[in-house]
Amino acid sequence: MSAPLAEIRAALAGTPAWLVGGAVRDRLLGRGTDDLDLAVAGDPEAAAQAIRRALPSAAFRLSDAFGGWRVVGRGHAWQVDVLALQGGGLEADLAARDFTINAMAEPLEEGGQPRLIDPFGGAADLAARRLRMVGPRAFADDPLRTLRAVRFAAELGFEVEPATAAAVREHAASLAGVAPERIWAELKRVVAAPAPSAALEHMSDYGVTAIILPELEALRGVEQSVYHHRDVHDHTLEVLDAAVLIERDPAAAGLPAHADALRALLAEPLADGLTRGHGMRWAALLHDIAKPQTRRVRLDGRGAGFPGHHTEGAAVARDVLRRLRAAEKVGDHVAALTEHHLRLGFLVHERPLTRRAVHRYLVATGPVAADVTALTVADRLATRGRKSAPAIAAHLELADEMLGYVLAERAAGRRAPLVRGDELAAALGRAPGPWLGGVLAQLEEDRFAGDVVTRDDAVARARALLRG
Repeated sequence: MSAPLAEIRAALAGTPAWLVGGAVRDRLLGRGTDDLDLAVAGDPEAAAQAIRRALPSAAFRLSDAFGGWRVVGRGHAWQVDVLALQGGGLEADLAARDFTINAMAEPLEEGGQPRLIDPFGGAADLAARRLRMVGPRAFADDPLRTLRAVRFAAELGFEVEPATAAAVREHAASLAGVAPERIWAELKRVVAAPAPSAALEHMSDYGVTAIILPELEALRGVEQSVYHHRDVHDHTLEVLDAAVLIERDPAAAGLPAHADALRALLAEPLADGLTRGHGMRWAALLHDIAKPQTRRVRLDGRGAGFPGHHTEGAAVARDVLRRLRAAEKVGDHVAALTEHHLRLGFLVHERPLTRRAVHRYLVATGPVAADVTALTVADRLATRGRKSAPAIAAHLELADEMLGYVLAERAAGRRAPLVRGDELAAALGRAPGPWLGGVLAQLEEDRFAGDVVTRDDAVARARALLRG
């Protein structure tokens, strides 16, 4: 839903106000928006309250230095940020903004074709698909704009013009003093952009990555085994590209049997405005993050190995996301994918899989079983060294098979056990204790394998386990 602009105009009739920034940019790009920025020549609180009274919404003060207010529509269907004009007038306000494409305005007054106010050539830059800073102090005034340059270019498919790119490089180090929450708000959108690996390469070239994600820069030049064709850094970006492909078109990535169900699962919300697909992108970015510190040269002539990088990497991934102030749910999700990203590959040589092997995989990977299975495919597709073609084919076949089990279990939901723990203890004449958890877990595996079907089967099997 787009923001109800006509009602907002009516609510602010007689108040000098202008649409500014992204709302104007998006209109010129032919895109609807549910997020408006208003500049008012007066009290932003009074304007916000007028909108609140006119529409089903809530209004509250923003926690920034400009005294702005935000009005949020019912159900968060739209929002309007209202700020007082800065610098004493509209042109001074626009001159203090970051990029020319965000330094345009339109009077809020109703009627006729919107009148564009464009003192810095933003419309021409939009037409040229060019990102250009408004003035030489753009990045000195707010170093976060160095990262915003990457984000806008990535989301819009624009090029950063040379003078702006040079200014980004000059001011990138100042990002060290920016609040992590603000960095995360921009960085998560870079990774969620249509072509994130290209954006990350620009980010690195500008010197931004070294400041906000130094662990990623540390992957450069870390050579791998003969089964890889790239160093760890470039492999990581290829995994990210493959994860994006899986998110958009699982069949094209080699997972045709369950493509629709997997695409729907990856579109589900995770946290922080991210989907599970975006979570997989972050796991692709961080799955090998501990390889530099775990690298060991192999004695068999096959290059380097990285023992334990998956477990150590899970801890590093969680630490990185905690430092960035990501939601705890995002950190836990990405850490789980990192920890288990090798597990399916270990099963390739055990085919055909027994139902017991499948069950152990499902139990180990738990609620991220589908996500991590997809991630292993991205990892495998980006590993094209010695003997890669048969290895990729075998892995894709196994992953499609495993996804069938994962998605079927997910659709079935949590099943009641054949016998509850207290009932089992009573039937066996034993007091509940630590023994019970292991027995119940084994009974679930036996049930999945088809060897235990009824309650009596479960009790008999438990008695045999305890005797053994």
